[in-house]
Amino acid sequence: MKITETVLPGVLIIEPTVFGDHRGFFLETFQTERYSEAGIDLPFVQDNHSRSQRGVLRGLHLQRSRPQGKLVSVSRGAVYDVAVDIDPASPTCGQYVGVELSDDNHCQLWIPPGYAHGFCVLSEVADFQYKCTDFYYPDDETGLLWNDPDVSVPWPIVSPKLSEKDQELPTLRQLLGEEG
Repeated sequence: MKITETVLPGVLIIEPTVFGDHRGFFLETFQTERYSEAGIDLPFVQDNHSRSQRGVLRGLHLQRSRPQGKLVSVSRGAVYDVAVDIDPASPTCGQYVGVELSDDNHCQLWIPPGYAHGFCVLSEVADFQYKCTDFYYPDDETGLLWNDPDVSVPWPIVSPKLSEKDQELPTLRQLLGEEG
């Protein structure tokens, strides 16, 4: 597999080796030793799968005291996937990495604990998988407003379909306690 480091510390783009022929393809979506060699050595405790329609934007989510590392991929369709550094002590705080994940490119994104994460759906339908390093705790969940002007993620959709909860997420300044 090919590992590409990003501008955000620890966030990695992973391109698994795909073996294909006239019958289809095969790839390993996770293998403990190989991923550990790439620096992904936290234990995974929960796998999630979501299906969303074109234009849906989920995120940007995080957990306050129980941050989750996430290994994300798409098995059907295409998404624009984003990780945002929210650590006020980090030199990259407020910066993001965005990458297209699809069933054509088979790429994965590793997002270590402590980042905000979200994605928007580019295809008619997308099946999105993520392996998590901690359990989901609803009372610990917060996030970052998808269109925060201080982060300026260039989402490839104009009017996303958002949950009510995601529409009311704080800005980075609010999240870090710098205002309101």
